[in-house]
Amino acid sequence: MDKLEIKHNKAKKMMLWVGMISMAMTFAGLTSAYIVSSTRADWLSQFEVPSAFGISTMIILFSSFTFYFAKKSLWAENIKQTKTLILTTFFLALSFVYFQFKGFSDIIVQGYYFTGAESSITTSFLYVLVLLHLAHLFAGMIVLSVIYIRLLRGSYLGSNKLGFELAHLFWHFLDVLWIYLYLFVLLYR
Repeated sequence: MDKLEIKHNKAKKMMLWVGMISMAMTFAGLTSAYIVSSTRADWLSQFEVPSAFGISTMIILFSSFTFYFAKKSLWAENIKQTKTLILTTFFLALSFVYFQFKGFSDIIVQGYYFTGAESSITTSFLYVLVLLHLAHLFAGMIVLSVIYIRLLRGSYLGSNKLGFELAHLFWHFLDVLWIYLYLFVLLYR
């Protein structure tokens, strides 16, 4: 790798970090607003967080492990295993999305909607936090698709693994972000 390529790689990593920090700041702002709003008289202190969100938390945590092992496989140049693990990570992401929407339906069963007379500020915050995280997760799923296509094309042979590294970092960020959001909503009443 020449000096210019090293500089470009560092710049790309820095851009990802800046993006992830700005996303974290967005969610920090939303969770701060959640705390402030919890002092309202119409705040639901007895609201039950659907168990589907707990299941999705375990799924996304497991997906981080499969992505981690995909990275180890790529570094060992076991492309077949890397492809399998990336596909597994993608299907775990789909399962995560399913359980997120299952959580929404469980909230509706409890009688709360996103807007309207049956909505509450508590559940509206939950909808916003989950949907915003899902938007970022969909970006991560697009990245997983690109990674898989590049694996099929043999793009990650030799030292050209920066795209994979960046995707790996972003995926773990999404995992940590969701765990933070889930624990925050679960524990902060």
